[in-house]
Amino acid sequence: MEKKKIVVTNRVFPETRALLEAHARVVVNEADEPWPADTLLDHCKNAYGLMAFMTDSIGEDFLAACPGLRVIGAALKGYDNIDLDACTRAGVTVTIVPDLLTVPTAELAIGLMLSLGRNILAGDTAIRKNGFAGWRPSLYGAGLDGATVGILGFGLVGQAIAERLHPFRCRLLTSDSARRPEGAFPHVTFMDMDDVIAEADWIVLALPLTAETQHLIGRAAIARMKPGARIVNPARGSLVDEAAIADALATGHIAGYAADVFECEDWARDGRPGDVDPRLLADGARTVLTPHIGSAVTHVRRDIELSAARSIVDAIAGRPPAHAVNAPAGTLLEVIEDAEPAPHKNVSGRR
Repeated sequence: MEKKKIVVTNRVFPETRALLEAHARVVVNEADEPWPADTLLDHCKNAYGLMAFMTDSIGEDFLAACPGLRVIGAALKGYDNIDLDACTRAGVTVTIVPDLLTVPTAELAIGLMLSLGRNILAGDTAIRKNGFAGWRPSLYGAGLDGATVGILGFGLVGQAIAERLHPFRCRLLTSDSARRPEGAFPHVTFMDMDDVIAEADWIVLALPLTAETQHLIGRAAIARMKPGARIVNPARGSLVDEAAIADALATGHIAGYAADVFECEDWARDGRPGDVDPRLLADGARTVLTPHIGSAVTHVRRDIELSAARSIVDAIAGRPPAHAVNAPAGTLLEVIEDAEPAPHKNVSGRR
């Protein structure tokens, strides 16, 4: 019997490829850049499975052109770039990696806060550009000790951020009362989102991207923030309105913005900008920008890929794949009911 074809859209570790090749005929993108959409579609037209990454956008038209596709193993925790409803209708099972990105994302959030508040990148740039002649009374910033931090979203990532901030003696606020673990976080205060935004020195985003959360941090929310607040976004770019952030930095209403994610990345969103707002790129003194490295820890990335690959192998073998987020007709799957992010609500309006 001919092996089923599996397409892997980005370069992966040798262990990942070896696992898949033991069970399937595998086509892997070996380049540094994602395939163009037409190239990806050409590879997938006769594929049984797909290992998808953040760079891929899977919607109804794509699925219609790939009638043999039965499983998408997403090497992702958030899956707003995949039209889950369309996949279910097309009989395609989608799996995610729900737990391996939590710790590295939380670690990066703390790193972004420290880098932004303590002017670490600005200081590094100053020395490289001007040399070092000794201490000067400059680059005064903000520490975390005793700061009020509002964490918007209190799922696994939000909780992990809170755990890491508690030793800094921060006052921790969140509005995500639906995820309040009974007695587990006595050092976190749950309150209305408007109050969190108004009281926090730092706003840290730990939410999925849905139709409801797109541009949650826009002009109205920024206007409610205290002057000098700082915003940190390790979650999804379109949770913020980057133009509104740039305007608030220009007026001095907010003191800084740090991000690992950007609006231009959110493929499933109609009208997304083509690039990062150039004013954010130019403001090296009050912004810290990293290229979506939240999970970029070597062993973590390897484990994420292997988890997605095992889900695909399970599907090939006729076993229910782990970590499925949908259950197409005719499948017997235990769907993750409380995945992080919450079940997909299509941002682009496609159904």
